[in-house]
Amino acid sequence: MSGRARVFYRYSPHDDIRFSVDAKAAPFSRPVNGLPHGMPTDARGTVTISHWSPGKKQGRRAEASVDCLVTGGDSATLSAVVTKSEDPEEIGERMGFSVKNGGPGKGRFGFSWAVSNVDVVDGHATFPHVGTCMAPAPFASVTKGGFKVAHAELPPLPAE
Repeated sequence: MSGRARVFYRYSPHDDIRFSVDAKAAPFSRPVNGLPHGMPTDARGTVTISHWSPGKKQGRRAEASVDCLVTGGDSATLSAVVTKSEDPEEIGERMGFSVKNGGPGKGRFGFSWAVSNVDVVDGHATFPHVGTCMAPAPFASVTKGGFKVAHAELPPLPAE
């Protein structure tokens, strides 16, 4: 799945929010303790995030390394771990993204920190860890550019 787009985020309607994604499936390429073969959703690639707020006259940019990708028809869900950011506290954080194929008026994009992934602990909002391939539905519409999702069935499990 790949593409780059500007999206409309309802809660910051004047902000310039852009995502660039280049993600490719790499099944069973990330072995870890307990999962010696890795996962069928292992992936590689990059997500770039750019957000400019004209009202605040500030912005930020970050890059993240894709670690998970799963497709379903014209949609995809992926996650990526931040490797570079203007906010040093973000480095090492996993973020979730969702994509619906298409350009302006058709494509959509979702990102985990915007409308989901909040727990309430002792009456206070906390932002828990995002797991691999966890993201909300693609809620933000593409206004410029677009994304291409090429569906691929999950591969069979490796032989033991």
